[in-house]
Amino acid sequence: MSAAPVIPDYGSPSACVANNSTFCMDWFTAHWSNLFWPALVQHIELTVIAVVAGFVIAFLMAVLAHFQGWFAMPASALSSFLYTVPPLALFQLLVPVTGFSVLTVEIALIAYSLYLLFTTILTGLREVPEDAVRAARGMGLTRRQILFKVELPMSLPSLISGLRVTTVMTIGTVAIAAYVIDSGLGSLILKALQSPFNTQFIGAGALAVILALAADGLLVLAGRLLTPWARSRKAA
Repeated sequence: MSAAPVIPDYGSPSACVANNSTFCMDWFTAHWSNLFWPALVQHIELTVIAVVAGFVIAFLMAVLAHFQGWFAMPASALSSFLYTVPPLALFQLLVPVTGFSVLTVEIALIAYSLYLLFTTILTGLREVPEDAVRAARGMGLTRRQILFKVELPMSLPSLISGLRVTTVMTIGTVAIAAYVIDSGLGSLILKALQSPFNTQFIGAGALAVILALAADGLLVLAGRLLTPWARSRKAA
């Protein structure tokens, strides 16, 4: 006598899920730990790596352009060109070389971050009042000391402004990276587009928006803590 087939018990869907309502909180919370939370962490990781690496490269480029004026134009032209390439087109160009990998995504994200970061850092350095630089020079500070003790602190508002825009833009672009790698909130959104079920699409999209707002808010807070003198100057 053969054994009876085992039919898995998936439980009964809630009325919200059965009716495919706009958003089912019970389904969202039930799948938070195994679906939304891992995707959110992956999204944050991809964003942080791109922004940090892009910031380091853009910072070095901006400092070199600040010291060597001739470097500003080619650096600006290169970063501007990379910024104008559509994300999907850049992914297509990179995939034959680096494959469907995190490396492909990070190269593209870093390339997009360079223009805004380079421009805002260089602008901040160039807008430091000449009187402050002259006074520092008169106190005997070397060129490197002037950079780190005078120019960089005074350019922080511009730098943080560029970092805010770049971070929010990168969070949005990471969602497009789902066409290359099965990772991040964009992956959930892409899969949800192939299903009539609404909750996964809305939940992943809402998390991406909340993540962008939270990152921007944290950078605003960091800017206020790092540059209290900037608020005093505006108030005056």
